[in-house]
Amino acid sequence: MLCIKNGFVIDPKNGIAEVMDLFVKDGKIVEDLDESKCKVIDAKGKVVVAGGIDIHAHIAGAKINVGRKMRPEEMRYPRFKANGLRSGVGRVLLTSPAIGYEYARMGYTTAVEPAMPTLYATHTHEELDSIPIVDKMSLPLFGNWHFVFKFVKNNEIDKLANFIAWVLAKSKGYGVKVVNPCGVEAWMFHGNVHSLDEAEPLFGVTPKEVITGLISAIESLGLPHSLHIHCNELGVPGNYEVTIETIKLAEKFENPNRQVMHITHVQFNSYAGESWKDMRSGAEKVAKAVNKHNVTIDMGQVILGHATTMTADSPFQFELFKLFKTKWSNNDIELETGSGIVPVVYKPKIRVHALMWAIGLEIGLLVDVDKVVISTDYPNGGPFYSYPYIATLLMSEKFRQDEMAKMSNLEKASILPSLDVERTLEDIIKMTRVNPAKILGLSNKGHLGVGAEADIVIYDLPAEPNPRDYESILRALSNPSYVIKNGEVVVKDGRVVKHVWGKTFWVKANYSEELIEPELDEFFSYYTVQRENYGVSHIRKEEVVNC
Repeated sequence: MLCIKNGFVIDPKNGIAEVMDLFVKDGKIVEDLDESKCKVIDAKGKVVVAGGIDIHAHIAGAKINVGRKMRPEEMRYPRFKANGLRSGVGRVLLTSPAIGYEYARMGYTTAVEPAMPTLYATHTHEELDSIPIVDKMSLPLFGNWHFVFKFVKNNEIDKLANFIAWVLAKSKGYGVKVVNPCGVEAWMFHGNVHSLDEAEPLFGVTPKEVITGLISAIESLGLPHSLHIHCNELGVPGNYEVTIETIKLAEKFENPNRQVMHITHVQFNSYAGESWKDMRSGAEKVAKAVNKHNVTIDMGQVILGHATTMTADSPFQFELFKLFKTKWSNNDIELETGSGIVPVVYKPKIRVHALMWAIGLEIGLLVDVDKVVISTDYPNGGPFYSYPYIATLLMSEKFRQDEMAKMSNLEKASILPSLDVERTLEDIIKMTRVNPAKILGLSNKGHLGVGAEADIVIYDLPAEPNPRDYESILRALSNPSYVIKNGEVVVKDGRVVKHVWGKTFWVKANYSEELIEPELDEFFSYYTVQRENYGVSHIRKEEVVNC
């Protein structure tokens, strides 16, 4: 049993911002306990918040492993070698133990792997099982799957819903992810799609039809998380128009309890201009569209320095390879999806890179605070352990101005130099705790109410930090005084002190396999695995979320 005394508790979900005590028993927050029987932590003069949630980070599976092979220099950076912890290495592409420890070290206790090919689900879960401390979940890929195309073409939404539920059960997945819908399939025929109405060549369906069909199926199932979409035309100047058109598709659907679409790493889809030479920000227009519709987003912030782009968006990765003329990997994953990997270094004096950095911050400052989540699309935009840096930039205009002084001139391409918006600490807690929990449908995470999971972080910060003293804010957010996972202290004074295992969440929805039996028989005749061997049989520590 644990008692946290005298801390300033900031819990936006429950409307709490005051000095109070918290009590923990059996991994949950409880109303009250006999203090004499508790371990006591005195948090006087510090803020107490819920554990952070990363809604979108490529932390496990085939892509990150290929990335590690492509970049052996990443393994020259040791991270954890003592304290009874597992060894961990990596600069940006961390090994599995280091991923869990680095999340915990900055106060994050949950992370989502957002792009899992179901064919590789066993591999992905084996790797998720090797990530310590944090809870995990994964999103299977649907946007270029032949099953989906057939059901959408025939307007068989009931079959599509049954197929989604069947896949979630087989893969132990949490929700539905779409990447460049129809574009990856077109890439198999040496092409791409460039609008919501351009059909892929095999089934003749369009991105608009795939997106709306999947939303209809998801809503009929009542899944806790909405469609999670990587929009078409990612990384292309002028793509903000396709992004806004995609956002407007949400108008066809109603859900009073949550968003009907979550658009991920929006920075990469908020570019105006017609070429790299005249590229400028389209973030202001994208933000207005997000604020108007029942959608949510995460930032996809670029961190200047080393990164490795990896995505199921194969055609984009080929274009990136041609642009950078560096290493490149590309993969066709049977009937389901594709992938590509290209290493990159974002440099402050390269105008496009500096502009990408600025666009991400514009998104974080202009989108309504209840609709946006901090992310880097790890490792595409950079390391997830830069979240304290991003939060500090959002809180301090002075910090942004000091950082921009080191970069290529942004005046004509971005409104960031003139933005005087400063997020509060409560805003940051929403963007890193409350919002991702609500977007994912995790009712026991992201807050400190009675019954919530006892994932708690104590920062050595005042309730209202001075934004001009940004160094103190960054230092405190990077080195929590305590991180508590399910009631156990795992980090003290910025150092990991205990190794524990988190859970893997997956969603169980009702389905009838008989309804889709003919399609399963047809398409599995083309697979390299037998249907009975398809899927995941074991997870170290699972929590099933029933629809």
